Amino acid sequence: MEDKIIEATPKRPTSNHIIDASLVNIDISAIAMQIKNEKTWNESDRNSITVFKTNGLSIVIIALHKNAEMIKHKTEGLISIQVIEGEINFNTNNETVNLRTGQMLALHTGIIHSITAIVETVFLLTITTSTKQYID
Repeated sequence: MEDKIIEATPKRPTSNHIIDASLVNIDISAIAMQIKNEKTWNESDRNSITVFKTNGLSIVIIALHKNAEMIKHKTEGLISIQVIEGEINFNTNNETVNLRTGQMLALHTGIIHSITAIVETVFLLTITTSTKQYID
């Protein structure tokens, strides 16, 4: 398998980390710290880094400032959200779930949802980019 690397960008000039390989080691604490030390974090209500991306799965670490909101949207894939630090309200049209450090949820495809940070929060978003079932 050929390693895939995210190229540096003007917003993240020191990037160039591997996002797809036969094994990708992810230091969540170090990446959360990096997110909070970048210019985007200081100029916006959020910042994020994709730490794994391949055919079928993406993993993103997202940091939100207190009261930041990810407006209503839906995804074509299954998602899971795990709060690494902080607290969020995860809202669907039918319910609101309060998630704190160490808690997580899973959501099926096509469900409209939004996220509001109650306090400064870092969470791990995992999303399937294909819902095809694979059989070995």
